[in-house]
Amino acid sequence: MSNLIRTTMFLVVAFWAALVVAQPARAQSADYKLSPGDSIKVQVYQQPDLTVEARVSESGSISYPLVGAVRLGGLSISEAEKSIASALQKANILKQPQVNIVLLQVRGNQVSVLGQVQKPGRFPLEANNVRVSDMLAAAGGVTPTGDDVLVLSGTRDGKPFRKSIDIPGLFLGAQSKDDVLLAPGDTIFVDKAPMFYIYGEAQRPGTYKIERGMTVLQALAQGGGPTNRGSANRLRLNRRAADGTVVQTEPRLTDPVQPGDVLFVRESLF
Repeated sequence: MSNLIRTTMFLVVAFWAALVVAQPARAQSADYKLSPGDSIKVQVYQQPDLTVEARVSESGSISYPLVGAVRLGGLSISEAEKSIASALQKANILKQPQVNIVLLQVRGNQVSVLGQVQKPGRFPLEANNVRVSDMLAAAGGVTPTGDDVLVLSGTRDGKPFRKSIDIPGLFLGAQSKDDVLLAPGDTIFVDKAPMFYIYGEAQRPGTYKIERGMTVLQALAQGGGPTNRGSANRLRLNRRAADGTVVQTEPRLTDPVQPGDVLFVRESLF
């Protein structure tokens, strides 16, 4: 095989690889609605003088050469391209302009992910079909000390919106009904998980996350079990009552653990 043929085949493969990579990004931005703060690049075929980088203003418009203000807020990329093409035609600048818009930076449509996640911050909504699970994954997931429930808040139809969502349920089996679509301005908050404390004659005394349905026996296992000097039958539990007082009991191994419980492993009598 000649070098020319090899080079030609390489270029063809490279072209199709680039096309495959570019298609998802284009498809993702095609549904995106432009909003104030977004930065775009407008290009017109064979008209380099009409190439401009602009930021969508708070009023939802950009200033375009020879045309003036063009309102793009709330439009998809394809709709915005048609809007600018129409403005150029109406101004008798070009008869059949071919306009292409590239989304440079998303700043308008964003969602805040806060609390016990690996990468808290603000993330762009680059499409209209982004769900809670997608955004939670973008934030790196929940930290080991994060709760199993998140709170989604924002506005829907002009009214305040708030929803508690079970995190494990988002990723188990078919798509959860709680895996709702996100809207601009939404906030996802993951609180710190409820904790319990274990000390005394435990292998690993310290603070631990309360798992769902956790019993005293399971809590003891989290702490590595009792030491050689300790006894699983000589436990003491300190729990704060509703009035703020601390109640001390000797729990059974099957009793449930509650947030803030302090479990003390006492020495064996023998």
